[in-house]
Amino acid sequence: MVHRRNFIKQTGLALVACSIAPSFSFSTKEKLAIGIQLYSLRETIADNPMEILKKLANVGFNEIETYGYNDGKFWGISIAELKEELTKNNLISPSGHYDGNSLIKGDFENFKEIISVANQLGQEYIIIPSIEENLRESKSDYQNIAEKFNQAGEMCKSAGITLAYHNHAFEFEKMDDTTGYDILLNNTDEDLVTFEMDIYWVVRAGINPISLFEKYPGRFKLWHVKDMHKEDPELNTEIGNGSIDYKEIFKSAEISGVEHYILEQENFEMPDFKSLNESYNYITRLL
Repeated sequence: MVHRRNFIKQTGLALVACSIAPSFSFSTKEKLAIGIQLYSLRETIADNPMEILKKLANVGFNEIETYGYNDGKFWGISIAELKEELTKNNLISPSGHYDGNSLIKGDFENFKEIISVANQLGQEYIIIPSIEENLRESKSDYQNIAEKFNQAGEMCKSAGITLAYHNHAFEFEKMDDTTGYDILLNNTDEDLVTFEMDIYWVVRAGINPISLFEKYPGRFKLWHVKDMHKEDPELNTEIGNGSIDYKEIFKSAEISGVEHYILEQENFEMPDFKSLNESYNYITRLL
């Protein structure tokens, strides 16, 4: 039997716990896991990648999404050097963007190297960031892409990694009664292929991201959080200052299946780190 005094004490502790719990049913680690796609700083990162990583950690980011792997290096530094610098700044890299056009053409040799690189960095996701235009001209092209993604997904799974695809707006162009994006979602194995939704590009295509979450629940393990300039939709701005209703979108986080929130901004109207700090603070408030 629970005595009245203990019951009151336990109830009070439960109420306190509820009052400080995050609005979603995420753990503290997940709540604080906010990343940035380094492409946001493509104009400066090659000059001093070590300093850029240190400054990002100081803002509060703890996850880094890579891009730009070429000839064994990222921005002139080796994989081992990058890994060391991430560790030094208490950063991890759960995901990276890597070219996937070769595997779509049926050449998987380069992809084996990509898997090795991702494993060395401890990445959980290999993300295909885009598709060459000549490879996506028809529904059958997209069906071929889905087939190749499944094959690559099998290779990733064997290495303890998950394949993901990052959208732009072209995937939403109508092809009879469907779109390229629908073809990819409907023809890839959800156990092998997930999706990184770039919310800006979905909105730019005239689609409500929430409608996709509801249509394909659990398929979007990563988000690119990027806002649209109110006066010029071709430009980005700080999260919360643009025309995308992120407060409403974040309410549907659970149904989307999202595990990683990744800030990306492709242009700046103020100093880049001032802008990133504003966006980071806004996202933390939403979480």
